[in-house]
Amino acid sequence: MKLTVVGCSGSFPSAESACSSYLVEADGFQLLLDMGNGALGELQRHTGLYDLDAVFLSHLHADHCIDMCAYFVARYYRHGDGPCDALPVYGPEGTQQRLITAYGDSSAEHMPEVFDFRTLKEDAFDLGPFRIRTVRVPHPVEAYAIRVEHDGRSLTYSGDTGPCAELDALAAGTDLYLCEAAFTHGKENIPDLHLNGREAGESAQRAGAGRLLLTHIPPWTDPRTNLTDAREVYDGPAALAEPGVTYTV
Repeated sequence: MKLTVVGCSGSFPSAESACSSYLVEADGFQLLLDMGNGALGELQRHTGLYDLDAVFLSHLHADHCIDMCAYFVARYYRHGDGPCDALPVYGPEGTQQRLITAYGDSSAEHMPEVFDFRTLKEDAFDLGPFRIRTVRVPHPVEAYAIRVEHDGRSLTYSGDTGPCAELDALAAGTDLYLCEAAFTHGKENIPDLHLNGREAGESAQRAGAGRLLLTHIPPWTDPRTNLTDAREVYDGPAALAEPGVTYTV
């Protein structure tokens, strides 16, 4: 299983990175986790525009989903070949209407022709070669974390979340823990919104994760501080997600 960081900036794109978007591949199947601001352009550095097999949207904040509007244009108005077949898109309830509203044009009613919208719940199911598990996590809007398993290996992506036992349980024993760390320990303290570096490290330690990759760090936050905080409480290898880098799981 292979993970490519398409974008890892939190809240808005930085000069170095698009917002959250992560490509997971195995056995020729390509699953994209989130498609935030700027992600569609970066995605084309790593795969063909029409080569995705499914998309998972952890929640409906713009920094995780808004480039789906541009992707609709690419899929519906495909030059010379007509609209693409409907791509499975897993997202919280209301995803279809959220994207139609964001696109804001009468042609948006055609979105279901190129996106097969499927409502996320806490669930376990097969998707291509992957076994998928999802749990709801605390955030101001409906949000989900996801665990992707293949051939005895696993990747867990937190999405956006505050600390919670459900996330720890989902990540239990995972080989690679892709965990948000938007806040700074000792600075922000807003319940049920985001993790800081220390909280991400504590979650990885409780889960017994094999490796921790911090992501979704906004441009105004010092990533090195968050990484240092995580390493103080997590015994395993920890690093910062880097745009354009591929990791083997």
